[in-house]
Amino acid sequence: MKKITALFLLVLIIHSSSFAQKDSLPAFVQDSLDLYVKRALNEWQIPGVAVGIVKNGKVVLLRGYGAQEMDKAIEIDTNTLFMIGSNTKAFTATSLAMLDAEKKLSLDDKVQKWLPDFTLYDPWVAKEAMVRDLLCHRLGFETFEGDFMYFDSDLTVAEVREKLGKLKPMYGFRSRWGYTNSAFLTAGEIIPKVTGKTWAQFVKENIFEPLGMDRSLALSKEILTATNKAWPHTVVDGQLKKIPYGQLDNLAPAGSISSSVHDLSRWVMMQLNKGSLDGKQVVPANAINETWTPNSILGNGGVPFNRGHFSLYGLGWFIEEYDGRKIVSHTGGVNGFVTSITMLPEEKLGIIVLTNTDANGFYEALNWEIRDAYLGLPYRNYSNLMLARNKMKEAREAKEYKLKMDTVNTKPVMSLDLVAFTGTYSHYAYGNMKIEKKEDHLVATFQHHKGRYADLYPLGNDRMYAVFNDPLYGKNIWPFNIQDGKVKKVTVTVADFVEFTPYEFIKQ
Repeated sequence: MKKITALFLLVLIIHSSSFAQKDSLPAFVQDSLDLYVKRALNEWQIPGVAVGIVKNGKVVLLRGYGAQEMDKAIEIDTNTLFMIGSNTKAFTATSLAMLDAEKKLSLDDKVQKWLPDFTLYDPWVAKEAMVRDLLCHRLGFETFEGDFMYFDSDLTVAEVREKLGKLKPMYGFRSRWGYTNSAFLTAGEIIPKVTGKTWAQFVKENIFEPLGMDRSLALSKEILTATNKAWPHTVVDGQLKKIPYGQLDNLAPAGSISSSVHDLSRWVMMQLNKGSLDGKQVVPANAINETWTPNSILGNGGVPFNRGHFSLYGLGWFIEEYDGRKIVSHTGGVNGFVTSITMLPEEKLGIIVLTNTDANGFYEALNWEIRDAYLGLPYRNYSNLMLARNKMKEAREAKEYKLKMDTVNTKPVMSLDLVAFTGTYSHYAYGNMKIEKKEDHLVATFQHHKGRYADLYPLGNDRMYAVFNDPLYGKNIWPFNIQDGKVKKVTVTVADFVEFTPYEFIKQ
């Protein structure tokens, strides 16, 4: 009888504790999360979402929603791989901070100590730049400057680094923050000089394996043959479309990792526990602290309704104040995927959101909703707010496209015959672009982007409307410069998702 009573009490305790854990979840997470996400799948045209929450050193929620691929019934689960884009950067920064903690290098070493061939447009800047400068985006480049050259191109790592050395920064050294993917590539190239192992090997052996991130892949080429993976998608003219995986290994330390919400929950728990997981110190605590320490100033922070007071950048992490708490976070966006990882160290809270279309703001909206729920802030329905803004943007872009094509259909007269615009154009860093005539319009092709082209339609006033076959690169007006009856140059722009900075191609 005593054994039966003891067993009954044990069952009661377990039963009660499970309810206590459930009841400890905020109401939004406990009661509304499933509906919120499932509704967003339809409203945003997102095939699949994975969500993870860790709190007080434990996983409190891991869930997959929707499908790995549009029009297929294979469901997202907690082990499904997503490309995480720039959330890769924290792995690179942490790797170098680990080497710093082990006294194998210093983050304040000059880059040229480890990479004597490191060059920049200004040789003095190349000589003075430190490893730290690479990891906090303060070389003087505009955000995304150069990415059109590098992103999803056929350039090798060596060629990316060579072109980085030729590119003229828009700003002075350390004068302002500018997000620079090629700087993280350069930082990753230091690792084999110190350890004899590639960036990918080091991350796998020193982070993935000790953390039990058994599904995670360091290189983008690896996802092509992986199982249980989300496929990349985008939205074109209001229609969901499956697209190819990005080939990003020439910028691997900046954005090539694929991971699952399960694996990333272990990464986040380790971060929140000062480098320790399951009783094992995987990353030195001072290395975590180093990456979380502000190095660059971005400006004011915050999101709609609840504003923060500053926004900074550490090493591979954004650092903000929000409702009196420190936020350590990053987002990631590559072909067909956008993701977010957010940590509130004082709350011992981590939030992971993975999505498999690059045309949504829901990955941020859900993060904000969960964050607010845990902080006891009002429910705002950020998804509806951002969806409304997105629809306005889509409507505006559709209207602009129609207006431009209506102008094209009037067959506006250019100052020169279309044949005069054909030929080879050269950019001092990128290389060559070729423009050829095709029926009643022109087509631009690019030396380092095989299979990618832009149809160029005359708009009059020596302007062309450039419409890329890859929707990631957008639709833009390209003005041509004509002098003495000859085409001299053209200003090429692409979608902001890829790069803000114009390229001036000179006609040869």
